[in-house]
Amino acid sequence: MASIDFYEKPGCVGNTKQKKLLWDAGHILNVHNLLTEAWTPATLRPFFGDRPIADWFNPTAPPITRGEICPQQLDADAALAAMVAEPILIRRPLLQVGDRRMAGFDLAVINRWVGLAADSDLSQDVQTCPHTAS
Repeated sequence: MASIDFYEKPGCVGNTKQKKLLWDAGHILNVHNLLTEAWTPATLRPFFGDRPIADWFNPTAPPITRGEICPQQLDADAALAAMVAEPILIRRPLLQVGDRRMAGFDLAVINRWVGLAADSDLSQDVQTCPHTAS
C-alpha cells in the first residue's frame, strides 16, 4: 500500500476511474486540484522525467485542440511556462509517491510501480478522455 499524491482535474471521468483503481488496490490517495495548484517550472518538471516534451501535455486541452499551442514546437522552458500559465495543458494525472513522480496513467507502469488489484483489467483505456474518444 502506498500513499499517493494524485493531482487531478476535479470532475474528470478518467481521473475518477484512475482513483478507483488505486483505491481498490488499497492505496491511500491525497487528492489535489491540478488546476489550482501553485505550479512553478521547478515543481512541475520532475513529473515528466525523460519523456518527450509533447508527452507532457494533455492532448485534449482546448488550447491544443484549437491549434493555439503545438507541443511539438516547444522547448522545455516554453512548455513549462505554458503549463504554469494554463494548467489545463498538463497531462493528467500527476502522481507522486515519496520522491518519485510521473505524469499520466499507463496501467502497466502503475502496476509495476505501486501495484494494482490482482483482478484489475490492465488492458482498459483509462487515459483517453471519454468525451473526446471516437
